[in-house]
Amino acid sequence: MSSERSFVANDGTVIGYRQLGSGPGLVLLHGALQSAASFTDLGAALADRFTVLIPDRRGRGLSGPFRPDHCMATEIDDLGRLLAETGARNVFALSAGALVAMHTALANLAIARLTLYEPPLEFGGVQPRYWAAGYEAALAKGDLPAALVAVLKGTGDNEIMTRLPAPVLRSFFAMMMRLRPNAAVGNGPPLATLIPTVHYDIELIAEKAGDLDRFRSLSTETLLLGGDRSQGYLATALDALAAILPNATRVEFKGAGHIAADNEGDPIRVAAELRRFFA
Repeated sequence: MSSERSFVANDGTVIGYRQLGSGPGLVLLHGALQSAASFTDLGAALADRFTVLIPDRRGRGLSGPFRPDHCMATEIDDLGRLLAETGARNVFALSAGALVAMHTALANLAIARLTLYEPPLEFGGVQPRYWAAGYEAALAKGDLPAALVAVLKGTGDNEIMTRLPAPVLRSFFAMMMRLRPNAAVGNGPPLATLIPTVHYDIELIAEKAGDLDRFRSLSTETLLLGGDRSQGYLATALDALAAILPNATRVEFKGAGHIAADNEGDPIRVAAELRRFFA
């Protein structure tokens, strides 16, 4: 059973996290359109071996709101404070959370082992934000269902989501959110809360776009995870990291996609790989 805990970040914002299990500390850092609740099943599968720490990144769940000056440095500070508060030295991170964890590891020697699941790196001709303009336009109009569809089509691997026309999907989500305004995935925050937070992760990708050479100095033991059903730009990023990181191993899950670690994915399978790596 998990307990809810919190600490105060450097800028005074409360950052909450869930803690369960016992053993070496292991942080599970979620990505966009997710919250700590998204890793409930993954955390439970690891709790017999680790003290699992699952923070809510800002703007959702147990944590306070974004500030106007939110940037990668804010995210790095938040993760760094969690590591300092708990003594954890192992980090698993997904998608935008993986982007945060990578940059934290560059600046924070407290991370001894790092697992990255498909960080959305922008470099060369790789454009993980190709869908962002549609999302931002819908968000500016207050059209949350259309914004959600833009995210799902741009990042998802679900065959229904990628094949059905956007207007059909928008109508479905509009009806769902109208009938159930507090509709959520699992026991996490409502979709209406999560959809606007994607904006901040898009900004993080843009802020850190560029040459990957900065990661050649990242000597942290690193496991690179991905699924063969994920969007092509995510696999390209993993290929590039595998080529430049001095201490990295790559594992690809057959039949899995971008959110395999999520409750809605295949968390038991991901947990098995994490148990081996962090042992």
